[in-house]
Amino acid sequence: MKSQSESYKAAGVDITAGYKAVELMKEHIARTLTGQELSGIGGFGGLVELDMTGITKPVLVSGTDGVGTKLKIAFLMDKHDTVGIDCVAMCVNDIICCGAKPLLFLDYIACGKNYPEKIAQLVAGVAEGCVQSGASLTGGETAEMPGFYPEDEYDLAGFAVGVVDKDKILDNTKVKEGDVIIALPSSGVHSNGFSLVRKVFDVENADLKSPVEALGGKSLGETLLTPTKIYVKPVLALLDAVEVKAISHITGGGFYENIPRSLPKGYSAKIRKDDVKVLPIFKLLAETGNIPERDMFNTYNMGVGMSIVVSAEDAEKALEVLKANGEDAYVMGEIVKGDEGVILW
Repeated sequence: MKSQSESYKAAGVDITAGYKAVELMKEHIARTLTGQELSGIGGFGGLVELDMTGITKPVLVSGTDGVGTKLKIAFLMDKHDTVGIDCVAMCVNDIICCGAKPLLFLDYIACGKNYPEKIAQLVAGVAEGCVQSGASLTGGETAEMPGFYPEDEYDLAGFAVGVVDKDKILDNTKVKEGDVIIALPSSGVHSNGFSLVRKVFDVENADLKSPVEALGGKSLGETLLTPTKIYVKPVLALLDAVEVKAISHITGGGFYENIPRSLPKGYSAKIRKDDVKVLPIFKLLAETGNIPERDMFNTYNMGVGMSIVVSAEDAEKALEVLKANGEDAYVMGEIVKGDEGVILW
């Protein structure tokens, strides 16, 4: 590649660094390829041939998100190889709630200065997220924006596209009283509520690297950077095994905002608080910040990254399928009539 501009470099944008970053990320992108791609890295668009086997009425489902201020923890820890997983997870976990299988993912990285090795670490995380979800990383964009972002900082966002048969879209119309709510455990805070996390723990001045007894010996930084769990493959397996009536990805807004989004009008989720397996990080956060329980359940996943509604007669089989696919799933509640949305008791 002979393209270069000393004038542009003097203004803070090194296009040759961009070329190096692309070369470094190619090996990571190759891990995600599924064989349906029709274009390579470096073109103006990512082409993917759709495999419609078993799908009679294909509907494309899309989702987009970023990592948010969790990135500040990555900056402080100087660890950049996991936040890409978060970026993918926040998108694919959303579209699986419709019953859609992820097909492709594109990322967008904006930075103050393009450090090729750092960009490659970010893409390595994105690639890992794509592998976990079965999506192809078909393209992306890296924008060097001096004067807009500090040299050592960046933002990371992306979007996913999936496909579902129109007749199999999860639309909550079959939810009824007595249905069971199954919890899929989260891996930690995931990628929501980090503005409050950062305030409570004063992360800019905190010791992020020493072991913390309340966190089982893990450091605060390591715990907070634990990437968002990707639920795609276990949920796809479940969709093939039982009738799934509704799925909720528990993100910002916690239980109170997200679970009702998956329920029809006139029905609520009744959840016994003692049955929710709350992770140590949430207990430490609540104690340190003196945060009321209602606010915790209205901000964080509290240890439950996804909830799934099935009929009571299908609950045992659903748990068996999820556990066979690596999920330590458990029943945390039931569907009742009413417009309360979520009843925590």
